[in-house]
Formats: sequence, structure tokens, C-alpha cells
Amino acid sequence: MNRGIRIGLAAALGVAVIVGGLWAGRHLLSRGSGSAARSESPAGGSDSGARALVEQGERLGAEGNWTEAREVYEKAVESAVDGRQAAQAQAGLGQANIRLLFSGTATPDSIVYEIKRGDTLYGISRKYGTTVELLRAANGISGDVIQVGQRLKITKADFNVLVDKSQNTLTLKNGEEVLKVYRCSTGEGGITPVGEFRIKTRLVDPPWYSPEGVIPPGDPRNQLGSRWLGFDVPGYGIHGTIDPDSVGKPVTRGCVRLTNADVEELFALLPADTRVAIVE
Repeated sequence: MNRGIRIGLAAALGVAVIVGGLWAGRHLLSRGSGSAARSESPAGGSDSGARALVEQGERLGAEGNWTEAREVYEKAVESAVDGRQAAQAQAGLGQANIRLLFSGTATPDSIVYEIKRGDTLYGISRKYGTTVELLRAANGISGDVIQVGQRLKITKADFNVLVDKSQNTLTLKNGEEVLKVYRCSTGEGGITPVGEFRIKTRLVDPPWYSPEGVIPPGDPRNQLGSRWLGFDVPGYGIHGTIDPDSVGKPVTRGCVRLTNADVEELFALLPADTRVAIVE
């Protein structure tokens, strides 16, 4: 499975999303069908080999060596022939990708920027199309104070999102490369709109403008959870939840719902104007 192929393997489901198809382990399925058109396994692929690589990746991750862990998980994804092992490998690869983004480790998409007089984290984030949250995380900054001459890691990635309604998965990508796949909830009865959207608003602890009125942040009735990434279509966006057990089911009023931990992770990565594609 080439890293550049447009796939997103849902760890919780053991399924991978392709534009126009699904991967279940090594088998290509037509989207929306339960039948498999079997394809040949890659040369040298084996369940036991993938399992050993996943275990090696887990050890490297536990040691904090996420660069090597990522390489091992990539090999595990390539060699897996069993859907469950492929899911575990892709989940490990997703974790490694996120850990590297939030660390000071250089990546192919990162640069080093030296702080100049008059710079602010917000201004730098706007200039380079990133977020203040990612700048803080990758550079160990807890507030907004930066010093002239300080060197910052800046990630210049082409983050974009693919939401698959049929699988209730959200795939985070850098260009066409899959970084991580999340379980999500979409609209009950398929009411989540399909098409391409842009993130327009980013809110921490958002109020919920419910049919019963405005529900403030912190109110146990506020269904938006801890973050809101609003689309350029009013009333729709990606948000957290007060009911994490509902994630993975088509139960929302049209928005895309994640656990609070997952939406906080995405919020730190996705600046305004990020592309979001939603497919049936």
C-alpha cells in the first residue's frame, strides 16, 4: 500500500477509506457494499510480520523515539494482510504522526524561523498558515511570550480533512498523505451535507445556539463539547461532545462530532481556511 495512495484506515473499524473505495486489510471493496473483490497480497506480507512490527513500533513509541516508530509503523502498514493488524498499524502510524507534529523534531514539512523584533505568535501563525496552538506545542511555549533571536519550529503542511459519512470516519491528511483517522459521528438520517467546505470559525469552549436558546460553555446541556471548527456554511462544523459513547454513530443534527480529546487535537492543527471534504 503506497503511502501516497489516498487511504484512511479506520483503526476502530479495521477499514480504510479510499476515494471511490474501501480497504479492508488488503481487499478492495466497493463503497457501501459488503462484498470484497480480492487483490493479491504484497510480496512478503504476513500477519505475524506486521504484528511484530506493530510491537516494535509500540516499544519505540514508549521510549519516545517517534521518528523510528513512524518508519516501523509504515512498514507494518505495507506488510499487513489481516484487517485487524492493518488497523493497529495504521493507528500506531497516526499516533506517531501526531506526536511528531507536536514535538520539536524536524519533519520534511517544517522549517526553523528566528524571531524578529515585533513578531507575535499570532502574526507568525497567520504568515505561515498554521495555528498558535501548534506553535506553542512544537516549541514548548506555555503562553504568548517569545524572545528576539528565539528559533521556532514551524510546520508548513497542507492539512485537509475528509469525512466519510458511510463509515463515520474523519481522515486528517497532509496533501494526499493520510496522517490519522478518527472515528466521528455524522448526521442522523444522512443529513450532513456533502461537498467541499472551508473552516471559517475556530472557538474554544463554544456556546451552543440550540433550538431552545443559547446554551453557554460548561452547561451540561451544551452538546458542542470543548471546541468548534465552523464551516463556511452557517450552522455546520466539527465539534466535541458531552456524550463520547455516541461517537461513531450517525446521530447528530448535521455536524461532525468527535470526542473532546480528538477535536482538541484537530483544533491545534487546523487553521482557518482548511479544506474539509464530506462524502457519502
